[in-house]
Amino acid sequence: MIKKILLLLTIITLIGCNASKPVIVTTKKAPSKTNSEVVRTSKRTNSKSATANKSTASKTIKRNTKNSQTEVIVSTSKTIVTNDVIKLYVYQFKEIAMANMKQYGIPASIILAQGILESGAGRGDLATRSNNHFGIKCHAGWTGESVNHDDDAAQECFRKYDSPAESFQDHALFLTSRSRYAKLFEYTKGDYKAWARGLRAAGYATDPKYPDKLISYIDRYNLHQYDSKVLDINYVLSEDHLVEELTLESRNIGNALASYVVQKGDTLYSISKKFELKVEDLKQKNNLTDNTLSIGQRLVVN
Repeated sequence: MIKKILLLLTIITLIGCNASKPVIVTTKKAPSKTNSEVVRTSKRTNSKSATANKSTASKTIKRNTKNSQTEVIVSTSKTIVTNDVIKLYVYQFKEIAMANMKQYGIPASIILAQGILESGAGRGDLATRSNNHFGIKCHAGWTGESVNHDDDAAQECFRKYDSPAESFQDHALFLTSRSRYAKLFEYTKGDYKAWARGLRAAGYATDPKYPDKLISYIDRYNLHQYDSKVLDINYVLSEDHLVEELTLESRNIGNALASYVVQKGDTLYSISKKFELKVEDLKQKNNLTDNTLSIGQRLVVN
């Protein structure tokens, strides 16, 4: 009887042990499910972050694109340029303008503004064909080279120079040697608005908006700062402007490498082949109306 009771207790104990095992297994599997959920949550978070970063980058690119604006310059020719081209022009010729202001008394801001307007920031037809940056016609007594160009009348005679620097020099001599511009030198050297109006009144240009155009360039591109430098009116170069000038310098080097000086025997066709361009594209880049080239002429080929 006692043996039967012990056997019954042993069987009950074994059954109880087997019944507890599934609980243990279930407890171990629960953390595994939690870990899986954590991983998936982390991936979704990273995906959202990447999407946000792309969106921010896209907005930045759009803002940077808007910073580069295009404008049309109309004087002796119609030229389409970006504001970066105008800034590069100012950077390239500001030292010459300031030197001429010191020597001849013409505000550097006026020199640069006239250069931008008359030459299309160096990209206009007269500038590329003849280095004429101020739209100065031959006039009586001119013995140098010349080119014909449509302006107030068809095929008028314009002065041709060996370099832009020679054009800047002749501009200074042109204003200082003619009596009709004498009143300009009675104005304060830093009064660029009086100079802009005085040039129009003296007959430098026939366009009634000529003074407003010059003043607009001076104000928009802060050209009067170069008058202040020459006159030493507490001018301090800001860090932002210094960074901009260094950036423009590097661009200017690239711009110089992207141009070509016409040599003897060159034609538009031979130059286009050399730089893998179409003739029409080359003409458009340089605002050329025909296939005429001159030795020493600088062409944009970028």
